[in-house]
Amino acid sequence: MISRDEILKPIWYAFTALDLDRNGKVSKSQLKVLSHNLCTILKIPHNISALEEHFKDDDEGPVSTQGYMPYLNMFILNKIQSNFDFAELNNMCWTLSAPKHISSKNLLISDKDTFKLWCIFNFLSEDKYPLHIVTEELEYFLRMLLAAVGYSWNEGRFEDYKMRLSAKKHHMNAWELIELIGLGHFTKGINPQTVSMGINEVYQELVLDVIKQGYMMKKGHKRKNWTERWFKLHLNYISYYVSEDLIEQKGCITLDRNCCVESLPDKDGRKNLFIIKCVEKSFEISASDKKTKQEWIQAIQDCIVRIRQGLSSSHRESRQKRRELRNRMKAEQEMMENRMRQLQLANESKQAQLEAMKNLHEASLRGDLEEQRRLQTQAELLERYRQDLEQEKMARMQMEEQVIEKSSEVEQYFQRMQELEDMYRQLKQALEDERQAKEDEEVLRKLQSRLLQEEASKRLELEQIHLQQQEVLSQSQKEKVELEKEKAEKERALQAAQEQLENLEKQRQGAQEEYMAITKKLERASNKTKTWKHKVSKHEGLLRIVQPGNKKPCKMTNWGEAAFTETELNQMEKIWQENKNRSLDGQ
Repeated sequence: MISRDEILKPIWYAFTALDLDRNGKVSKSQLKVLSHNLCTILKIPHNISALEEHFKDDDEGPVSTQGYMPYLNMFILNKIQSNFDFAELNNMCWTLSAPKHISSKNLLISDKDTFKLWCIFNFLSEDKYPLHIVTEELEYFLRMLLAAVGYSWNEGRFEDYKMRLSAKKHHMNAWELIELIGLGHFTKGINPQTVSMGINEVYQELVLDVIKQGYMMKKGHKRKNWTERWFKLHLNYISYYVSEDLIEQKGCITLDRNCCVESLPDKDGRKNLFIIKCVEKSFEISASDKKTKQEWIQAIQDCIVRIRQGLSSSHRESRQKRRELRNRMKAEQEMMENRMRQLQLANESKQAQLEAMKNLHEASLRGDLEEQRRLQTQAELLERYRQDLEQEKMARMQMEEQVIEKSSEVEQYFQRMQELEDMYRQLKQALEDERQAKEDEEVLRKLQSRLLQEEASKRLELEQIHLQQQEVLSQSQKEKVELEKEKAEKERALQAAQEQLENLEKQRQGAQEEYMAITKKLERASNKTKTWKHKVSKHEGLLRIVQPGNKKPCKMTNWGEAAFTETELNQMEKIWQENKNRSLDGQ
């Protein structure tokens, strides 16, 4: 069943088409017409009084989207059944919105092709409004379109276009996509009829969920005659028509978890036979050749497996995986950006601390210069009054002793400053080693993921080859010689695939070993960072800045007046208390 998000996309276009002033508001009379058409297409009984009751407080003014969405969810979308025609809904919404955007453009494609491009855009667009398509989904669609028309992919041209698109914005709307294809930016030189066929093929695959289609012969149930029919395989059913114009449908084969498909031996002059067994009846079908027969059997078997596992179509599942991958990559990118901002803030903090240390050093140098000038002046005065003033001589000697003491303190301060600078340099180097180790870990993780994906694809290819071998062994005796040749080729392919699988396993083991090495390196870097941080914090507490003396009473110790700082005394008191407690515990 079509999801509610996919149903809302064309309805959004119809609503915005009715918004003539582009202010997000539509008159009530227009909403009545839109609601009536939606109920008719979705096969829901239309309750006119419900709309009047919902908007009874706003009879005269316009009705906004905030008012219409609750009504749409309650009285229309909640009552949807699975038997409505989604293509008819698209046609109605397209008829309302297309004339305002398409009529004035000279496109190289027909109106039907523009409608199909619009439907493809709605399938690939994000579930956010206004609707847009990201560059990854645009590349996915263009690759499918060029593959359908038989042209190779031009990576350089798309990269140039993506750069121009990124310069303006990171996404495009439906009308820009129609203009991109309609004006031939990526289909230049291709026949317009070929482009139309490619658009139709992509439209049937993505929007209509047509997995496979083509002519085959079908055996009748009553007259047992063989008639050529055009078959279309969907996930849950196979419809067959008189011809590929799809005008007259002759029947439908419903697929469920109890169905199975098997190959049949040639009989009654018919070759390439297989049978689809359902609960009520079975269908015998003859393909044009062995390759076509095998492709149909494989496609039908895949549909039955998906039904048993409760999965949706391959394109819808692939679209969901791409969206989840984009969301996961976006979350990882945001996490990495937050981590980088934290590291940058930490670096700026360390730079500020280093700048403060540098300013302290300059202040100390200026103090030394002032001290030298003062000593020089004092020496001149002492030389002038040396003979007459003996007491001043004693004062000068005391002053010189103080200067020597301060010089020794300044030297110790310079030495501690140098040690702190060395510690900060080593801390910075440890942080850089940690960042590099994390980058190596991320590269190895991506490499390991890619190797695991390749290993899984090779295993799948190996299982398919094994299945093909089993099916070839069940052929008739008449084709025994050909089957033996094919079996030899399949065995060589199997052996090559096994060798490739072994090589991939060795590469994965090597990547795992490198990942363990990088992990150990990261742990060493983290331990080293923690060690230096502890040392820095320990030395910062012991640092004492040279500054003018305090007039308050100084603490006296056994080593003299103010021989230790407050931090040193607290630390010594803490050590003394621990030794005292330890001795008491020992007693």
